[in-house]
Amino acid sequence: MSKDKLWGGRFTQPTDKFVEEFTASINFDKRLYQQDIRGSIAHATMLGKQGIIPQEDVDAIVNGLNDILAQIEAGNFDFSVSLEDIHMNIEARLSAKIGDAGKRLHTGRSRNDQVALDIRLYLRDELVEIMAYIEKLMDSLLFQAEENLSVIMPGFTHLQTAQPILFSHHMMAYYEMLKRDKGRMEDCLKRTNVLPLGAGALAGTTFPIDREFVAEQLGFPEVTRNSLDSVSDRDFALEFCSASSILMMHLSRFSEELILWSTSDFKFVELTDSFCTGSSIMPQKKNPDVPELVRGKTGRVYGNLIALLTVMKSLPLAYNKDMQEDKEPLFDTIDTVKGSLKIFADMVREMKVNEARMKNAAGGGFSTATDVADYLVRKGLPFRDAHEVVGKAVRYCIENQMDIPELSLAEWQVFSARIDADIFGFITLEASVNARKATGGTALERVKAEIARAREGR
Repeated sequence: MSKDKLWGGRFTQPTDKFVEEFTASINFDKRLYQQDIRGSIAHATMLGKQGIIPQEDVDAIVNGLNDILAQIEAGNFDFSVSLEDIHMNIEARLSAKIGDAGKRLHTGRSRNDQVALDIRLYLRDELVEIMAYIEKLMDSLLFQAEENLSVIMPGFTHLQTAQPILFSHHMMAYYEMLKRDKGRMEDCLKRTNVLPLGAGALAGTTFPIDREFVAEQLGFPEVTRNSLDSVSDRDFALEFCSASSILMMHLSRFSEELILWSTSDFKFVELTDSFCTGSSIMPQKKNPDVPELVRGKTGRVYGNLIALLTVMKSLPLAYNKDMQEDKEPLFDTIDTVKGSLKIFADMVREMKVNEARMKNAAGGGFSTATDVADYLVRKGLPFRDAHEVVGKAVRYCIENQMDIPELSLAEWQVFSARIDADIFGFITLEASVNARKATGGTALERVKAEIARAREGR
């Protein structure tokens, strides 16, 4: 029979064994034990304050829950699939320990608002930790930017050499991405940090509860305003998975560059041995497995977002069993993001930069062609005409297997009489980089200012 179920009064037949295993969530939601106990202690304290249950029962409940917490953390708690989830496992153990007082704990609440509370508490804790990991990676980027402040590298569009830039400028580009990622996590935290407990199953409760008191105990600045929405809302989890997908996309883009840069063709950077592996057959290989795996895990996080969106897309109000499927995508995203950020921060800090190789590559591919066009504009030629002049000069270089810096003054003047000997001061890599002084540019003075701004702003 279903007498072993805390909800079994209405049932006359036992739950099918496979159904029991299929519908249970304890194998993955047991990680919510701390949040479940914290929420239950706050709820019981409120019930006592409001005179809904006797104070002696509150004391027994709180002491019992703290004992259960210690048991779980010591590894001495046997979780039962037949009790379905973390809430019922803890409540059943509590009632077994303290008797009828434990059975009064669930007064004025439902598993629907209880699980909504647990997930919000859990995600709130994890968001704080994830933001700390983001800041650690941002610090690693600042470290690399400061250590390699004047290193010149080729900037790319379409993966073709475009213009010379500073490596430090490139690192600061990822800093800006992560700054936005952190901002999205902060915004997500605001909407996560709202108390749903007190909504009951869907309509609220007939007991004179004090939701604001519970919110104060648990550190929530506000409570939810609609009981239906309170138990059926998973927007905060979707928002986290969305923000995480963007974050992982940024890490994947960075991974792709690190993979390219560490090849024998580029040799721009070297990842330390701690973050690479070898080949089982080719003894010379040093494979960038960490960035490759982060690049791969990005798809996993995208999948979690789509899975959760799909779960929620056609659910009528209020709670539905489908929503049990919210936890595994959320938990997996949390674990993946934390692991990726942690390993990335250490890997980037230890990365070695090949300054000579980068600068040599920056000098190829006609990377200062735009500077010649800008030079001609300053001499009074309209930009489109200047663009055409430089395009012809580049074609001449290609036909003669030359690069822009190798052209003589006489050759330059074939293309435009406006070109004088001062042209050579405009087409060095250093001149090209440092001419871009507008806010956000790659000039050394601008990059220094952005690094200082980053150091001061955090």
